[in-house]
Amino acid sequence: MPEIEPVALADLTTLRVGAAPARMVEAQTRDELIGALRDVWATGEPWLVVGGGSNLLVGDEPFEGTVVLVRTRGIERLPSPREGYTRLRVEAGHDWDALVEYATGEGLSGIVAMSGIPGTVGAAPVQNIGAYGQEIVETLVEVELIDEATGEVSTVSAADLALGFRTSVLKNHYGSVAPRPAVVLSVTLELREVGDGPFALSGAQLRQALGVAEDEQVTLRWVRETVLATRARKGMVLDPADPDTRSAGSFFQNAIVSASFARTLPAECPRWPVSTTAAPLDAPDRVIPLAVYEGIAPAPEPVQPDVKVSAAWLIEHAGLRKGFRLPRSRAGLSTKHALAVTNRGDATAGEIAELARYIQSRVQSEFGLILQPEPVLVGVEL
Repeated sequence: MPEIEPVALADLTTLRVGAAPARMVEAQTRDELIGALRDVWATGEPWLVVGGGSNLLVGDEPFEGTVVLVRTRGIERLPSPREGYTRLRVEAGHDWDALVEYATGEGLSGIVAMSGIPGTVGAAPVQNIGAYGQEIVETLVEVELIDEATGEVSTVSAADLALGFRTSVLKNHYGSVAPRPAVVLSVTLELREVGDGPFALSGAQLRQALGVAEDEQVTLRWVRETVLATRARKGMVLDPADPDTRSAGSFFQNAIVSASFARTLPAECPRWPVSTTAAPLDAPDRVIPLAVYEGIAPAPEPVQPDVKVSAAWLIEHAGLRKGFRLPRSRAGLSTKHALAVTNRGDATAGEIAELARYIQSRVQSEFGLILQPEPVLVGVEL
């Protein structure tokens, strides 16, 4: 097992917090990663996989187990069964934005709106990352996994990952464990071949964010550069000189609530429907006894879609403006983006968590819902 001298996780995470673990291994190849995981799992000790460290809040006490650093890299171009498309198989440790840059240079569309998202490719399906209306679920074909329970390697279809809003069967949500404890070894995407010339940009949310008319054509390169500039203005592109980027991105998820609850929120709170009004496929059959059947079946009751509401709006309208800090704390909200909890300089994980709890309590008190954290929390309680 490629063991190395442990370093502080503060040096390996974008929130810049976390002590050094008891043990650390660094896997540079797929075989090293498989071997390291099997060795660690055989011991039964705690383990933590770290790629880009962009979605982690790690505690101040040393992690009593082994941290496995995923440093595998590589892109393999494969044919697609669909005309006009290309598949890319990418190693889990490959930098996500480097993949987007490669795809842009090759004229492959489908992930360009996710330019600038920090982290590694292996974490992308775990979180079902997305930006400006584009999500990895739209292009993901399959992933190669190694399961903790068996140590076996298998290829799993995207359809079997239960990909939802910033979730999958692979994600450890706060307060629960992943339905399928496994580690991603590689990811296969299917991207549309549009070339380097102008093309029609699909996706109303992306066109709106970039100010592109429905009939306007743009190039992939222009979209990437515009998205990067937009994210940079929000402090969402890593910059060592900018403390607003020392974060885990959006710390809280946009809340998914019932339509009836959404109506209790102020009308100006941004919201978006997240499901259709169609009856679910597994809805029970309606049985009407013949003795009472009058020849007309009653119309099914309409199903109101759940609603996604803006966590950033809720935070700001609970009185917590951009740049907010608790007294004597080195943690604070980003000065550019109310959803980002940032390390303003040598903050501890405890200070980050204290601010997060305070935000939760203010939003709950004002609007009656509890915001859920988006990062994976290790050795930290909210």
